[in-house]
Amino acid sequence: MSGFQSLAAGKAMSKGRAEAAAGAPGLLLKYLQEQNRPYSAQDVFGNLQREHGLGKAAVVKALEQLAQEGKIKEKMYGKQKIYFADQDQFDMVSDADLQNLDAKIVALTAQVQSLQQSCRHMEAELKELTSALTTPEMQKEIQELKKECAGYTERLKNIQAATNHVTPEEKEQVYRERQKYCKEWRKRKRMATELCDAILEGYPKSKKQFFVSGTLPLPCTPWIFAQGGHIHLSPSPQEEVGIETDEDYNVKLPDP
Repeated sequence: MSGFQSLAAGKAMSKGRAEAAAGAPGLLLKYLQEQNRPYSAQDVFGNLQREHGLGKAAVVKALEQLAQEGKIKEKMYGKQKIYFADQDQFDMVSDADLQNLDAKIVALTAQVQSLQQSCRHMEAELKELTSALTTPEMQKEIQELKKECAGYTERLKNIQAATNHVTPEEKEQVYRERQKYCKEWRKRKRMATELCDAILEGYPKSKKQFFVSGTLPLPCTPWIFAQGGHIHLSPSPQEEVGIETDEDYNVKLPDP
């Protein structure tokens, strides 16, 4: 923008402000009468400056002019002046009118609350619909589920057509054997643990060192030790123990 253009723009802006300032008294008088409530100059400026382009100085000047002319009332409230419309220009309101207004306020308040509640419901519904699958996505999902269902149906047919079904008696026998072996497993594991604990009472190193490369401290006869939940005999008291536990292989006893 050239200097001439800047100067022209500045003049146009100044002219606009001057016109707004000239019309400020009438604008502010109408505003105060319509609102019929007290305002400070700062309040009026904040409410009207964006829409009408009024400066604060123009607002203060217009309010003081209106007060001097008796068109509005001016009162000191603390350290600031408050301006409001002259109440004599308004008709007297009876108690019945006030009661009617109060009833309207109550009704409108209830209506607002009802609309707000409906709005919250609709927002929740919109959020749910937005997060849900779209129609094409649902159609694709349905096709995939149908394909998966067909696979399971075919598998079921093959199972039903098989002739090597396990009888209830055979199944019960398998369960009993499993229970028997698990019981024996717990028994041997407990025996192995008790033997290891007895040995470790006089062993100078840690339990981990004993399991990995420990030597049996007895100078005679074969030595009984536990390995993997079982009891073994070592032919030499100086042979490395090398115990492998269930925990080394993340093996856990099944539930009874």
